[in-house]
Amino acid sequence: MPTLAEKLLTKEVRPKLLLDAVRVIEEEVQDKTGLSGLAIKATYGVVKALKPGVITEVLDAMLDDFVAHLEPLYAESQRAAAPTLVSYLDPRAGQVAEALLTISDERAARSKNPTMKKAYEKLRPTGKKHVEAAVPRLSRMVEKYLK
Repeated sequence: MPTLAEKLLTKEVRPKLLLDAVRVIEEEVQDKTGLSGLAIKATYGVVKALKPGVITEVLDAMLDDFVAHLEPLYAESQRAAAPTLVSYLDPRAGQVAEALLTISDERAARSKNPTMKKAYEKLRPTGKKHVEAAVPRLSRMVEKYLK
């Protein structure tokens, strides 16, 4: 049985997956409400305005790591004979979020900038909540490429 990486990281699939990942992020940002939602929307807008294409660049740079961190969950879903990856991942949103946030945790730990490290540590708990909320969209996006 092919691995998740073998299915998602091909020359044919990767560009489509990146476009879908950007769409997922944009939908998640748009769905944010309240004061924190306004802050997220404003920050996202500033980042996009300062460097167009940066979201795609960052996702492309992290995609291999994302897939590698999802690989064990994908393998577990196969062993469990889950009807779909969505049905397996959605109830495990916390586990999925932790797996994906491990990537940014590792990058933050390697950072030489103490201000960045401190800011990341402060935002990390909120980040988990937002990643967990994105798992249903994320799992549907990945599932699309497994068929």
